[in-house]
Amino acid sequence: MSIQELYTEAQSLSTAKLRDEIVQQLYTKSRQLCNEGISYSKTKQDTRTEKLDHILTSPIFGFPIMITMLGVLFYLTIAGANLPSSMLAELFGFIEGKLTSLFQAIHAPNWIHGILVLGLYRGTTWVVSVMLPPMAIFFPAFALLENYGYLPRVAFNMDRLFKRVGAHGKQSLTMAMGFGCNAAAVISTRIIESPRERMLAILTNNFVPCNGRWGTLILFASLFMAANFTGGIKSLITTGVIVGIVLFGIIVTFFVSWVLSKTALKGVPTHYTLELPPYRKPKILDTVIRSSLTKSWSVLVRAVKVAAPAAILTWVFANIYIGDTSILMYAVHFLDPFGKLLGLDGFIMMAFILGLPANEIVVPILLMGYLSTGSLTEVDNLADLKQIFLDQGWTWLTALNMMLFSLLHYPCGTTLLNIYKETKSKKWTFLAFLIPTVIAIIVPLVITQTVKFLDIL
Repeated sequence: MSIQELYTEAQSLSTAKLRDEIVQQLYTKSRQLCNEGISYSKTKQDTRTEKLDHILTSPIFGFPIMITMLGVLFYLTIAGANLPSSMLAELFGFIEGKLTSLFQAIHAPNWIHGILVLGLYRGTTWVVSVMLPPMAIFFPAFALLENYGYLPRVAFNMDRLFKRVGAHGKQSLTMAMGFGCNAAAVISTRIIESPRERMLAILTNNFVPCNGRWGTLILFASLFMAANFTGGIKSLITTGVIVGIVLFGIIVTFFVSWVLSKTALKGVPTHYTLELPPYRKPKILDTVIRSSLTKSWSVLVRAVKVAAPAAILTWVFANIYIGDTSILMYAVHFLDPFGKLLGLDGFIMMAFILGLPANEIVVPILLMGYLSTGSLTEVDNLADLKQIFLDQGWTWLTALNMMLFSLLHYPCGTTLLNIYKETKSKKWTFLAFLIPTVIAIIVPLVITQTVKFLDIL
């Protein structure tokens, strides 16, 4: 082929296609040179890897398989975490009763019992009972997929989409890390070499629900969206709703990435060449123990550290009165008109504000406000829990808006702190807070006003 013909062909290719063509030609030439001087035969493992990759990285089957894998992972987490969570809650409730008896025996003042037991102890044990069982299932299962070699195939598949929105294919890996903890995912964006694309990953990582939000999403999907089902079908419906919520978060990630790549973070995505490792048999025992002890424990410790002071602060706000009204209720009344506009209420808005340090305590703070007990509240069963929300005027629309707001709203305090440490910029940290907050307001607002306009509630 002449130089002129090569030039003509190059002009007809887009920048992205040209890069792919160059890489393909280099790979083909390298393989040709190796074949000329080296003779080898494929092993059974090589043949098996190529056959699996033909399916798992296929433009046709790759994405359906990814969604199915995600659904199976969530189903195992949801179905498997219910019983351990209930058992932990009962155990902590039993210990709380003994602690209360001890405080009564030593004639401790009510305010000390309130802060230490009803605030600190009950708030932190709620976090543990809600978070630990899902993490003990999700992290090991996720680690097994990584150990098997499937996650690089996910990155390969997602790279096509991230390129289209001006982002980097490695963002799929940091996004996957966000399913466990957004704060850790922000740190993991260091694997992206381009500063522009790394900033895109940082600013959009919050749209992937972290472990602290799983409790809220699973709870309301189960109570309201799968309310008419029981047993395995209920878990299946709940899983379907959660997968839908997660996919919506991913769509928002793509949209925000595309907007930023055309405006504040304008630029051309850098090329991402990924060598897919062979599939290998997972080291099940080692992987499960490592992920349980390191990832689950570290995330749990972080959550407890930020949940403990938040629980104390909530108790204080609920028990300091100005006239006949507590500080907490003054704030609720102030926020209620805005909350109603979004299909929520003042209690929900206040719960999210006080839940800034840790998303795990949003629901117990909400229950405390509804029951006006002045302490974080435990409920005996799901039927009683649902009745509390129904008594406050909740419908499927309230539950949906609650789930969407939980998915989209600003990052937790730890994540914001990590964003500032990684970016060294107050401006980008503020944008990381502002962008999801605006979207979290717009989405429920549009849904609520649309439903009211169509009168389908």
